Amino acid sequence: MEADVVLQAGIPFEALDVAGLRGRGLVQLMRNLALMVRGALRAYKIIDRFQPDVTFVTGGYVSAPVVLASRARQVPVVIYLPDIVPGLAIRSLARLATRIAVSFEASRQYLPAEKVVVTGYPVRSEFYTRDRTGAQQNLELDPGLKTLLVFGGSRGARRINRAVAATLEGLLELGQLIHVSGQLDIADMERRRETLPATLSSRYRLFAYLHEEMVDALVAADLVVSRAGAATLGEFPAVGAPAVLVPYPYAGAHQADNAAVLAEAGGAAVVSDAELTGERLMDTTRELLTDEDRLAHMRANMGRLATPDAAQRIAGLLREESPAGGAR
Repeated sequence: MEADVVLQAGIPFEALDVAGLRGRGLVQLMRNLALMVRGALRAYKIIDRFQPDVTFVTGGYVSAPVVLASRARQVPVVIYLPDIVPGLAIRSLARLATRIAVSFEASRQYLPAEKVVVTGYPVRSEFYTRDRTGAQQNLELDPGLKTLLVFGGSRGARRINRAVAATLEGLLELGQLIHVSGQLDIADMERRRETLPATLSSRYRLFAYLHEEMVDALVAADLVVSRAGAATLGEFPAVGAPAVLVPYPYAGAHQADNAAVLAEAGGAAVVSDAELTGERLMDTTRELLTDEDRLAHMRANMGRLATPDAAQRIAGLLREESPAGGAR
């Protein structure tokens, strides 16, 4: 998935065949260790060929061989932590980094404080420049109806999709629904759409995935229901999107910390994955969409977390750490 996005942007892409080491059985651990060694050797070759002034990584086990190869070649390393709490990879690699950029001050406590720089979360400029009317027109939405956006990340979220399916008619009576189901559940949700009366079916906009149009969907939404992946820390504040967050409870459970930051700022409500049912989704959505004052406060609180110059701050940090001083 990342390869497609990067190549669409016209950026050269090379992959490393590596695997994680945490929570594995002995046999799988040995196999993954061998992959890590092989990935490190390939990373050395890439670094030697590319001759970078600075290496920029954002975490995950694929970062390990890249950072090791960079430091072995005396290339400065800048880490960017998208989530609030670092995973095992960033925790382990932090001592090798020259600087560590983070989205929020809350992350400093988990990292070598002297290396940390709070930059904010970088997002595409369109999140700050797209207007609501244009977004509604692009998605062919009715400006007279409240708009609910529901999605579960790039691959979808079955728990959220099932809750939507269980209460779809009720949600559509509140307004119009943009539902990004992910590829996994798109066929089931298409069949569910066929059960709707014509008066409600026209309000249901179902997609497996949105890329460029995701900006329009977020800008047009009066309320968003989603997981709490790292992107919510940047994209939701950029458009001032009030949210109901359902943190994914596995994979280190880091989404709960992301959601807590947005909720404590007053921009989001949080529902645990275990508590999300069709009834709970309906009650929470109705409560918020019918309370314009509360939505307005959430929108303002979320917007105060935005950092429009985050990308420029990170770019400046990379130039500072580059021995060439950004000459190339």
